[in-house]
Amino acid sequence: MPFEKVDLFVIGGGSGGVRAARIASGHGAKVVVAEEYRMGGTCVIRGCVPKKLLVYASRFAHEFEDAAGFGWTVPEPTFDWPTLIANKDREIARLEMAYTSNLERAKVAIVKERAVLEDAHTVRLVTSGMRYHAERVLIATGGTPHHGADIAGLEHVISSNEAFHLPELPKRILIQGGGYIALEFAGIFAGLGSDVTVVYRGDNILRGFDEDVRAHLRIEMEKRGIRIITRQTVTDVEKVDRGYCVGLSDHKSFVVDRVMFATGRSPNIKNLGLENVGVALGETGGIAVDEHSRTSVPNIYAVGDVTNRINLTPVAIREGHAFADSLFGGKAIAVDHDDVPTAVFTEPEVGVVGLTEVHARASLARVDIYKTSFRPMKATLAARDTRSFMKLVVDGTTDRVVGCHIVGPEAGEMIQLVGIAIKLKATKAQFDSVMAVHPTAAEELVTMREKAASYHQEAAE
Repeated sequence: MPFEKVDLFVIGGGSGGVRAARIASGHGAKVVVAEEYRMGGTCVIRGCVPKKLLVYASRFAHEFEDAAGFGWTVPEPTFDWPTLIANKDREIARLEMAYTSNLERAKVAIVKERAVLEDAHTVRLVTSGMRYHAERVLIATGGTPHHGADIAGLEHVISSNEAFHLPELPKRILIQGGGYIALEFAGIFAGLGSDVTVVYRGDNILRGFDEDVRAHLRIEMEKRGIRIITRQTVTDVEKVDRGYCVGLSDHKSFVVDRVMFATGRSPNIKNLGLENVGVALGETGGIAVDEHSRTSVPNIYAVGDVTNRINLTPVAIREGHAFADSLFGGKAIAVDHDDVPTAVFTEPEVGVVGLTEVHARASLARVDIYKTSFRPMKATLAARDTRSFMKLVVDGTTDRVVGCHIVGPEAGEMIQLVGIAIKLKATKAQFDSVMAVHPTAAEELVTMREKAASYHQEAAE
């Protein structure tokens, strides 16, 4: 069978691969994308997008409760899980079709098969056996859930992938993990009426985030009835008549209807043929790349979660776009991975950008901290026991705001805009010079005047 020659072969039809393919084709390249599952990748099919739809659904319970404080009389609401999942699936199918249509309009060829590398320039489709000779190859296969240690009963555990397709809402669910996915699903299930237990091996949830954010979010989640157990791990899962009996490392046990592990995702590199061509891996287990996403093999590149750099959809998209512009548009663009804003769609939301207090104190000679905690205006008439939290981390030498941390309603929306200011190296004085928009929660970001703390030390070498 003769080889088909292409300028670019993209393995993986997720956000990063699709963006790279479209932009490269727009620059005149002949491009093929291979996707073995569904076009759109983790984010669109079983990640950020369906998760956010379920987050919206989970928040209605509080909205119904809060309405009474504003004079509304609402009949006792009922929730139907199958309706939510069916409507979610319909929207995901629409988005998948949109991704496919956008590629077709860009004149990108799509093959719905698994693709593997035979050598640096040869890509083989596993099912059909067809081979392509590619001038350049882009690996954009993303990540895949991993459950950690092989424990007894691991076959009974689901990941976030299966959580989107459960036939019914579990009355009781135990979730192991303390990061984005675990905590977001904890909020989803709790909001929809499940009894939720979170088990995490660390001393507190959201490892890597600012310590004040971690503490505040835990308090707020526990107020909402979510049981959080730290410094423990699941040691075994046993199927019993009433569901699953889950044993913990402290020898306690819980009986629940579902057990979900959200202990992280690994780069999806298994059986891609990387070893056939000598593509090197980095210390984090992802494909090692330089600032232009080039691997150790000169014509092979990688973007997104498969590189295990910053595993966020917008980062993968930016990396894919920069790759295509650099290789086919002649622009030589390197992606700036500093000060990337991110949101955790828990209840309440978390939005962060820049340095935590700990990181700032370790790298700067002087650090000033400004922070506030307050009851959201909407919670007053609703009589809801909740508080928002905001924090600014400032370089005390230059007055530059180097970090912003928010926990509260619409934190994700706010941090996107604050991210612009921090990227532009705005100072605390410039924040202060901005007129407040009243009454809003965001006005607190420009009205914090009193330092909560100030630290002086020798700058790190």
